Amino acid sequence: MTLEWEQLNVDAADPVALGRWWAEALGWVVVNDSPEEFEIRPAPDRLPGLLFAPVPEAKTVKNRLHLDFRPDDQGAEVERLLALGARRADVGQGEQSWTVLMDPEGNEFCVLSSRRR
Repeated sequence: MTLEWEQLNVDAADPVALGRWWAEALGWVVVNDSPEEFEIRPAPDRLPGLLFAPVPEAKTVKNRLHLDFRPDDQGAEVERLLALGARRADVGQGEQSWTVLMDPEGNEFCVLSSRRR
């Protein structure tokens, strides 16, 4: 049996707004702009993607699954994401080499230490 990772589904109060925010944050492209299934990918023919779907309830607790990103320059990337509308998050991580942020709907993600050269 062979499996290919197609996408990660993200519940959202506003799938279009959140999907557009992530497209900007990641430099990805929109491949489906429906309010019921807003999908972005690294390129139209590249996987995996992120699929944003509407849900009526708001996020209330820490994510059980989150994304980690390894940048070339952690400080610059954190500042760029904060300027786009991300917020710092404290999920009890203490002093670590990574920075925990939240997207505009409160979904946590991590910006890891800078890439080793």
